[in-house]
Amino acid sequence: MLAPIEGYEQSPLVTLEEAVKPLVNIVPKVERNVFIVKQNCQEPEDDLTTDESASIMLYTYESMPHEDSLYVKLNATLRSEQRKNLIPWFLYLRLVLTALARLPAKCRSVFRGVKENLRSEYPEDKIFIWWGFSSCTSSVGVLENEQFFGKTGNRTLFQIECNTAKDIKKHSFVTNEDEILLLPARQFQVISSLNSGNGLHIVQLKELKPQYDLLGPVPLPSPTVKPRKEGQMKSQPIVASVKPKPSAGAMEEKFTAMKLSTSAKLTGQ
Repeated sequence: MLAPIEGYEQSPLVTLEEAVKPLVNIVPKVERNVFIVKQNCQEPEDDLTTDESASIMLYTYESMPHEDSLYVKLNATLRSEQRKNLIPWFLYLRLVLTALARLPAKCRSVFRGVKENLRSEYPEDKIFIWWGFSSCTSSVGVLENEQFFGKTGNRTLFQIECNTAKDIKKHSFVTNEDEILLLPARQFQVISSLNSGNGLHIVQLKELKPQYDLLGPVPLPSPTVKPRKEGQMKSQPIVASVKPKPSAGAMEEKFTAMKLSTSAKLTGQ
């Protein structure tokens, strides 16, 4: 078993540009890719900031070649025994995990496809940890795409009952994939498996809560106030006009004048 993923939570929350600076020599063209994704999330949904939404979108961004993608590099590091190799990722992890923590966790059934026969690695009742992020989908039809799963050859389809799934469709670089993301260090149990023929193997998993947290908790900051949009009319404060109360001396002078006026009217003067 690997050591827990921790230490990143003590890093400060910074912009995405700042968060990827330690990754420049690890992820090719990462600064350019940040520029690209930020152009696509100027008005993010789910009350996320632009940097938070862009951090998720950067994770989903597919580079050419595939091996240069940020998610490939990050997940390889998360699955490594050398936890010190995660240090350059701390600022990015702090930002992206904060963003994901703001999204509601959902109990649902999701699917994950792998172009290999992995059935022998997942015997019934086995309990295990997936240390990296796991990209899944809520729509099994998406997996027919040859890029993900296809219809021929050795394949393993994971059907996962999970309770911490994050729907990132609104923050994904490719919005037509119904992408669901599982956080790192999730624990699962194999419920059953099936060889359905034609190279397709199906493995049913159920997410479990581990005895101890294997992913350092994200300290969520207070909700930020979004800047006012340009062209939006500013509401002017309503100020009630309040007349000052007369002083006691002024009230007495007014009362004396009223008595003299009344007396004059009565005497006909």
